[in-house]
Amino acid sequence: MARTQRSIEERISEKEIQYEQIMEKAKQYQAQMKRLKQQQKAEERKKRTHLLCQIGGTVEKVLDRPLVEEDVMRLLNFLNQQERNGKYFTRAMEKCPDTGSEMEGTEND
Repeated sequence: MARTQRSIEERISEKEIQYEQIMEKAKQYQAQMKRLKQQQKAEERKKRTHLLCQIGGTVEKVLDRPLVEEDVMRLLNFLNQQERNGKYFTRAMEKCPDTGSEMEGTEND
């Protein structure tokens, strides 16, 4: 049984084809990773938007009226003042070291 040996040119050509196939597969993986990262960012944006809406709703509930644009600056100034006066806001928002839960006297809605 005589076995014919492929020429170097044939082997090079075969390796080039394999290389092209691998590169195409790598491009597909990169595109899949890009899509997954975009989905992850969109999910994070949705969660953040939801949280911000909850915060706004909570402020409206406490004020017992809808928020207006001017309220944002007033709230910011108030919170900054609380921080300057003793970091009251930061301390109120910290978790209890013993339980890891919210501080006593706060509600979970």
